Amino acid sequence: MDPLVLGGIVAIATILVLFSGVSVAIGLLIVSAGFLIIFDGPRSLELMPEILFGKLDNFALLSIPMFIIMGASIASTRAGADLYEALERWLTRVPGGLVVSNLGACALFAAMSGSSPATCAAIGKMGIPEMRKRGYPDGVAAGSIAAGGTLGILIPPSVTMIVYGIATETSIGRLFLAGVIPGLLLVGLFMAWSLYSTWKSGDAARLGSGSYTWAERFEILPRVLPFLAIILGVLYAMYGGIATPSETAAVGALMCLLIAMIIYKLWHPSAIWNVLRDSTKESVMILFIIAAAGVFSYMLSSLFITQSIAEWIGTLDVNRWVLMGAINVFLLIAGFFLPPVAVILMAAPILLPIITTAGFDPIWFAVVLTINMEIGLISPPVGLNLYVINGIAPDISLKTILTGSLPFVACMVLAIILLCLFPGLATWLPNVIMGVAV
Repeated sequence: MDPLVLGGIVAIATILVLFSGVSVAIGLLIVSAGFLIIFDGPRSLELMPEILFGKLDNFALLSIPMFIIMGASIASTRAGADLYEALERWLTRVPGGLVVSNLGACALFAAMSGSSPATCAAIGKMGIPEMRKRGYPDGVAAGSIAAGGTLGILIPPSVTMIVYGIATETSIGRLFLAGVIPGLLLVGLFMAWSLYSTWKSGDAARLGSGSYTWAERFEILPRVLPFLAIILGVLYAMYGGIATPSETAAVGALMCLLIAMIIYKLWHPSAIWNVLRDSTKESVMILFIIAAAGVFSYMLSSLFITQSIAEWIGTLDVNRWVLMGAINVFLLIAGFFLPPVAVILMAAPILLPIITTAGFDPIWFAVVLTINMEIGLISPPVGLNLYVINGIAPDISLKTILTGSLPFVACMVLAIILLCLFPGLATWLPNVIMGVAV
């Protein structure tokens, strides 16, 4: 059978299996095993255990549970509320300042946790009730935090970037640096839209009202210091040549646990157990998907599907930006239905040879891919962040949350366009700090 036709059949089978309700990892294993048995014979299954365990035999994978522990430790405390309150006191008199406070808090929390749902939950618990009390529309309150939470998978440290780095054998340190400027760009676009929409609505005076003394503003600043210590400590350890990304993740996890225990009094064994239990569950889920995706990639390669797709794309007489546009549409659609980790592990090994042949930088592409996944986090039917916000404020309908998120989706699309026009937004910082990749 022609490998391209076989690839289409595999794609349809994968979609049907995943839509049947089985977990992503199990679904990938079912599809892989089925096609290997049919086209390579039952003996091909003997390699599956070796591939599964071999895919996990990677020291870089240690950074995933460590960064997850960082996020879980901070999310289990009042850290998000303190961070939000500090920004709110300083920006309360700015028209739309509460939305700006939410987005700034999301950006800083994302830089500590690397998790989108954790960022949403931590900032949303404090931010949404406060915004509603001040008279902000429900859609603005919920949508801004749902969108701000997506920054968790772009601003380093990002578990999504780690997964991409492992799947494509790309430097994780470079990927982290590549996400800094685009992450700040997104924060700036989100804030600019929030200020503009507040001004345009005519509610600037009402929504900018608030009063804190200068003493109250300065009193809250020491609560922000632990966050800065974590962020700067992790970055210094990684880029100061002190530790690898995996070792840095362990340092970050230890710092977060110590801050949670010492500053936020997280001493009770049950609280620490909950942090470790939740971190273990999420880590196992991600690692299982990584192992299953390794088998899936082996199946595609052994049946010559990956190679045939790359060769076919290479024969197409189309502009490379048209090709990139088609890839972006594919990633957007995939992100609507699958979690970011699954999309990256399934698509990156196939797309990487295509985009490198077309002359695109893999580091730059990682950022574009991640922003596409951010859009998926606030888009139905999966839209994980939408459900996190709905869990925080059940009386706000999913439709209202989605409507409030749409302007921020437009900001993300604009960010992708700007990255296409100015690739240096993603590649300049890694090249300056780590040197030009060869």
